[in-house]
Amino acid sequence: MRMKVSRWRGRPRGKYHSVTDFRLLQYLALISMKYGIDSNNLFNSFVEAWNHQKSTCKSLLIECRKKTPDYAVFLVTNSFKVVAQFPIPKHILEEINPLKEFAYENASTRTIPENAKVKHLLIGDLKSGMNRINLKARVLEIPKPRSVITRFGGFAKVTNASIADDTGVIQLPLWNKQIDAVSVGDLIRVENARVVTFRGERQLRVGRGELLSVIEKR
Repeated sequence: MRMKVSRWRGRPRGKYHSVTDFRLLQYLALISMKYGIDSNNLFNSFVEAWNHQKSTCKSLLIECRKKTPDYAVFLVTNSFKVVAQFPIPKHILEEINPLKEFAYENASTRTIPENAKVKHLLIGDLKSGMNRINLKARVLEIPKPRSVITRFGGFAKVTNASIADDTGVIQLPLWNKQIDAVSVGDLIRVENARVVTFRGERQLRVGRGELLSVIEKR
């Protein structure tokens, strides 16, 4: 049976006027539907983790991994398997059940659409210190590589590519074979990466245990 969802006209009502807030609350509603959790209970679990570092909500473990004056970063796992990691602004955490405008009609009796299962984040949502990041982006620029000396005394080639989606741009350092694997205009998938700040710029770092792949050539 095809799922019927509530229709949103324009931006959500209330104090949420940014596109980023809209997407975040929509994503939280999808998580509550996928795991059969009441949206209010799920949101309250994030608030509890915000105040006490950890909380549980049915099969989900919610951990507050980072807290700043403006936002908190949460890691959500299910039986030690990562579900998602993302920041939630403080002004949302201080609200009372902001998900009520995003609830899916009769969600418990309907199937989940395929796009609800996607766990890719958007560049505009990324904050320094986040890890286990999955996202899709388009390669905008690949500067000429430079040679550097590694900590083991060898030489390597590196360049800071620029990748983008509809929400922003971020640097992606490419090393050795990675440089030749992608081209300007390619749509790439990055999995299990981390976000750092280097010389005032956000970077998405891809290490040995992470995956960088081309899903659409230019």
